[in-house]
Amino acid sequence: MPSLRRAPSRAARAAAAAAASTALALLAAAPPATATTPAGSAGATGAASEAAEDVQLNGEWGPFTRCPVDDPAMLAADGATDTALCIASRSASGSIKIGNQTVPTGATDLQAGVVTHPGATSTVVPPAGGALVADPAQLPGGLLGLMCPSDIPLVSDICRQLTDGRLNRVTATVESVGRPTDFNLLAGVVAGRPILTVPVRIKLDNPFLGDRCYIGSASEPILLRPQNATAPTVRTARFAGDGTADPAGPLNRLSASGADQQDTTYAVPGASGCGLLGTLDWAVNLKTGLPAAAGANAVRLDSASTSVAAFAAPGSVAPEQGRLLSRYWHSAVR
Repeated sequence: MPSLRRAPSRAARAAAAAAASTALALLAAAPPATATTPAGSAGATGAASEAAEDVQLNGEWGPFTRCPVDDPAMLAADGATDTALCIASRSASGSIKIGNQTVPTGATDLQAGVVTHPGATSTVVPPAGGALVADPAQLPGGLLGLMCPSDIPLVSDICRQLTDGRLNRVTATVESVGRPTDFNLLAGVVAGRPILTVPVRIKLDNPFLGDRCYIGSASEPILLRPQNATAPTVRTARFAGDGTADPAGPLNRLSASGADQQDTTYAVPGASGCGLLGTLDWAVNLKTGLPAAAGANAVRLDSASTSVAAFAAPGSVAPEQGRLLSRYWHSAVR
């Protein structure tokens, strides 16, 4: 299907370039580290933190445990025209509203690589396991709240069996289903501008729903565009290749912390795969008000911490910038 979006005007392209230049200037300015709490210290637990703990990195590299530094697109960055960098964003808790149902979210860990190009454009490079890793969360009210009561025989029979807490329990997990896009470096340090677009789906787990019950899919994802609700606290720190703090080091970490992130612009498709052969899709959709158009939904990530790691002067290591970023990242592994 052809895109319905108009090509950006010359003024819009200039504004985007200026925004990117401002954020990159913050990275290049690189004053010595301050005593501000580093981003990414929000204490995530469970699946999100376990994924982050598969690799432990030294010092200022700490938040970037899943940065895809060995991806061919990252390695090919020369530092002169294309520049590779790492991004990481974490939140300990939050919520996502879909239709008339609000689902709590567990800890979330969003990581990716980014290759910037001339003209203020960029390519987001997700890790092999997906950009977003999130802890599962219990759906309030369980299946009773999701489908019951009902005067439909199939559903009412299920409702009568939900005296067992295990049968009633519904676990919801937000999962990545594609490559993030539209990364905006400056948006991470200001309020009210989408930082990037993240395609996700929500997996609902329950014995009656089966193990293939999803809201959203790879072909019809929920497109989250988180933005800072308020201006975060910004910190920069120069560091050596192995992550050790160094005011004259070649790398710089830009951190933004202390602000909730939110989005109310996304649409949510109907459920699919719930129950045997999808027989309970309609019951989930009816009770939750799905599909739901943009404006009827909302996501909130509490006290998110976002970090960017990049060379302070990428041109100085051209044409090996991507390869050197990878070498430095590996040197920081504990």
